[in-house]
Amino acid sequence: MVADLKLAIHLQELDNRIRDLQLEVAGLPKHIAEIERTLESHVRKLEADRAALAANQRERKKLDDDIKVHEQKASKLKDQMMEARTNEQYRAFQKEIEYCQQGIRKAEDRILDLMSESEPLEQNVMTAEAALTEEKKRVEAEKQEARSRTAADQKELEELRGEREQAVTSMSPAVYAAYERIRVKRQGRAVAEVVDGRCSACHISLRPQFFQDVKSNETVMYCESCGRILYYTSPVTVAEDLASQPSPAGGA
Repeated sequence: MVADLKLAIHLQELDNRIRDLQLEVAGLPKHIAEIERTLESHVRKLEADRAALAANQRERKKLDDDIKVHEQKASKLKDQMMEARTNEQYRAFQKEIEYCQQGIRKAEDRILDLMSESEPLEQNVMTAEAALTEEKKRVEAEKQEARSRTAADQKELEELRGEREQAVTSMSPAVYAAYERIRVKRQGRAVAEVVDGRCSACHISLRPQFFQDVKSNETVMYCESCGRILYYTSPVTVAEDLASQPSPAGGA
C-alpha cells in the first residue's frame, strides 16, 4: 500500500478518535449539570416536606396554647358563675363557658387531624433525608469520575494531536489538502473502504477497471461518486488464516 494511502487511513482513525473524545469531553459537564439539577429538585422537595411538617407542628402548638387559654378562661368563668346573683347572669356565664368548651373541642379535633397528617410528613422527611444522603454520595462519585475521565480524555487528546501532526508532516501536501477538503465536506469522513466493489460510504458500485486500480492500493484514488479517498482490504481466506497460525507443539 502506498505511503500516502496508509497515512490517510491512519489520519482518519485519529480524527475519528479525536472527534469521539471531544464529544465526550463536551458532554461530561452537561451530564454533571443534569445530575446536579436532579439533586437540587430532590433537595427542594425535602425542604418543602420539612416546611410542611414545621407548619403542622407550629399549628399544633398554637392550638395547644389556645386550649390552655380557653381552659383558663372557662375556669375563671366557673368561679365567677358561682357568684352570680341573677339567673340572667348565671346563664350568661354558662354561655361563655360553653363557648370556651366549644373552642377546646374544635382545637382538639383539629389537633387530631394534624397529628394524622404529620405521620406521613414525618415519614416522607425521614425517607427523603436518607435517600438524599445516598444520592449526594452518588453524585459526588459521578462528578469525581467525570473529572477523572475528562483529565484522561484531555491527556489522550493531546497525545493524538501530536500523533496527528506527525502523520500530516509525513503526507504529501496535495493528499493532505484533499483529505481536509473532503473531511469538511463529508461531515468528518474522508476515507472509505471498498467492500464488494462498492464505496462503503456512498454505497455506489465502482466501475470494473476503476475497482481493479483501487484494489492495488498503489495510488491514492477518489470515489467517482462521493469523492472520498478509497482503499481496499483483501479478504483473508480460511487457508491463509490457518497458515498464519503457529503449529501445534509436537507437530510435524
